[in-house]
Amino acid sequence: MSELSNDLILFNELVEVLLNEEENHPVAKRIDSNVLYDAIDLSLNKSPMVDDSFKEILKDVLISTPKTATNLFFNQLFGGRQSKAVLGDLLAVLLNNSMYTYKVAGPQVGIEQEIIRQSCDLIGYGSQSNGTFPTGGSMSNYMALIMARDAKDPNCRQNGMTKPLIMYTSKASHYSNAKNASFAGLGRNNVRYIKTDTKGKMIPVELEKQIKIDIENNFVPTYVNVTAGTTVLGAFDPIDEITTITQKYNIWLHIDGAYCGSVIFSDAKKHLLKGMEKSDSFSYNAHKMLGTPMTCSLILVKDKKHLHDSFSNDADYLYQTDGDDFNLGKTSFQCGRRNDALKFWTLWKSIGTNGLERIVDQQFELADVARNYVENHPDYTTYSYEDSISVCFNYKNIDPKVLCTLLYEHQITVVGFGDFNEDTFVRFVTINATNTKEDILSFFKVLENFVEENQHILETAVC
Repeated sequence: MSELSNDLILFNELVEVLLNEEENHPVAKRIDSNVLYDAIDLSLNKSPMVDDSFKEILKDVLISTPKTATNLFFNQLFGGRQSKAVLGDLLAVLLNNSMYTYKVAGPQVGIEQEIIRQSCDLIGYGSQSNGTFPTGGSMSNYMALIMARDAKDPNCRQNGMTKPLIMYTSKASHYSNAKNASFAGLGRNNVRYIKTDTKGKMIPVELEKQIKIDIENNFVPTYVNVTAGTTVLGAFDPIDEITTITQKYNIWLHIDGAYCGSVIFSDAKKHLLKGMEKSDSFSYNAHKMLGTPMTCSLILVKDKKHLHDSFSNDADYLYQTDGDDFNLGKTSFQCGRRNDALKFWTLWKSIGTNGLERIVDQQFELADVARNYVENHPDYTTYSYEDSISVCFNYKNIDPKVLCTLLYEHQITVVGFGDFNEDTFVRFVTINATNTKEDILSFFKVLENFVEENQHILETAVC
């Protein structure tokens, strides 16, 4: 038996350990970071470790790692586990193709391109559209900004920036926008943060007002980032109204749908992206709403020439066969790039577009269950709104930071907190589509029982 065969047997053993642990202890025992290296032997040594000891160390690591697939994990903008996507990711690891040329990736190129074509169709982009798989939502936003920069200042790639380019985004948008402005050479001071309404949506009137001010001051409005699912409230910026403005002033419009852009698959929720077909670029993360293993992100552009203009370079040692359409390194930020498409393809292929729609719709249905519960319970204060899978609330005016920390430290559940305007609250995310209505209601009972049993700890933790 080969070494790989033996390791696959070990892998199956460890999977059983993990699944059993998830069932019996859905929240991992927390190890304080100060004692991590004393609690688990993570050392790397000159001598090899014998098989039995190696297995036990791996078990310790599995048991102690936060369990993101269980029905008590509501902390982050990902969660759950879609088994067919896991299968695809495991196959991608075994195949170990890099996605920069057809010569080394073969049919995997076709898989990636099919996903991109279907996604562009759902957005409403035409036949000139294309895209690629970056390393995550932040990189997607960065690539969109680079394309916008190069479109507005075409000599930038050769000579550096010659114009004072300005980008616009809402005050509730992702933190990557400031970093990206720095990386792209615009500078953090050339980011304009546009006011939001009470629901966390960018106000179009405020956007146009700022654009006019910048033009009067000889700046060059270049890029508008709108968000489809803000990080905290899960709000959708009014794309249709904003596209009217960006077209008027010839500004690149990017839709950051990392969190909730997957509503393109839902007939019931697609209206939240009204006007998306008029955007210049669109990104979404399949590792969020669609439940594929991390990472699985897409950046899509209405006109593929922008991908080539900003990211292509010639390299004879790479591009030795086939055309540009099959050599994906011509349109990606990276050269060596893991195959993130296969896991999404195996999921999509196995359950169909209708199945992806059901995954998305399930999350909104679960959010409605949670929102209805807190809105009809006198001990809760609600801070979120319909058409969001982020359900934000406070319970009995307990400091949400203290409450979330204690729930985590006592291995009860994993949920986070967020801020909007002057309020801080628990942010409960229903992104795990494998959860049920019962799982959602169980969370609240778990929370309430914990508070009741720990009044002595929490009595001073009032907002």
